[in-house]
Amino acid sequence: MSNVKKLLQARYGAAVPKVAPETNETITALLNHRSVRAYLPEPLEEGVLELIIAAAQSAATSSNIQAWSVVAVQDPARKARLAALSNNQKHVLEAPLLLAWIADLSRLRRIASLVGEPATGLDYLESFVVSVTDATLAAQNAAAAAESLGLGTVYLGALRGQPEKVAAELNLPRGAFPLFGLVVGKPDPAHPSSIKPRLPQATVLHHEQYSTTTESDAIASYETVIQAFQASQKLPVQEWKRQAVGRVKGPESLGGRARLIEALTNLGFTIA
Repeated sequence: MSNVKKLLQARYGAAVPKVAPETNETITALLNHRSVRAYLPEPLEEGVLELIIAAAQSAATSSNIQAWSVVAVQDPARKARLAALSNNQKHVLEAPLLLAWIADLSRLRRIASLVGEPATGLDYLESFVVSVTDATLAAQNAAAAAESLGLGTVYLGALRGQPEKVAAELNLPRGAFPLFGLVVGKPDPAHPSSIKPRLPQATVLHHEQYSTTTESDAIASYETVIQAFQASQKLPVQEWKRQAVGRVKGPESLGGRARLIEALTNLGFTIA
């Protein structure tokens, strides 16, 4: 069995899609992605951070306005404070680098002031969506670049749990919002991570028009795959449906993130 077929089987179980026979190192690296939550304390080699950010800046950006920033946090004390603001996740402490990805409209306001032009378009939801999209595309490029260098990564959505405190820790200007973190470091071989199965393509890939015809059957087949994965990882075995819905049952399920509109206002955003 080829490496790509093994990776597809790990990702989909029995629901492996029929793919083109051509493959390459990029596709193999992307299929091999897994979240890493155990790291060696070794620092990154000189220039690796800058190489990763060059890859991030090579991502697409709406109208080339580049409405994002990133704060590289390597100081152990600051990482510890950010970990405390993010549900005390220990891998934030273990890894040598935390990248905080910022939806940044502040720079465009400063540029508008510099050239003497208004920037009231930044007060609309579209501009915030653009900044979130730009930052997310950049972050995923950074993650792929880091993994291609043999590093491990895991995203940190809990950074949004207390965004005003995170913004203060990072000295963010008004109009800059901490979206999520990306933990980066050398994986600890004593605690290897595995590829987590995803939903069958029949649930996410629609041809010409959206259809739910096969959705129930596809999700039912996924339950078998994901529960087998949970058992193999010595995790609690539970239905994915209930686990997923449990994250959205109500505002109390959002880990303190139900107040993002309030936080955005506090951090200088106007969403019209």
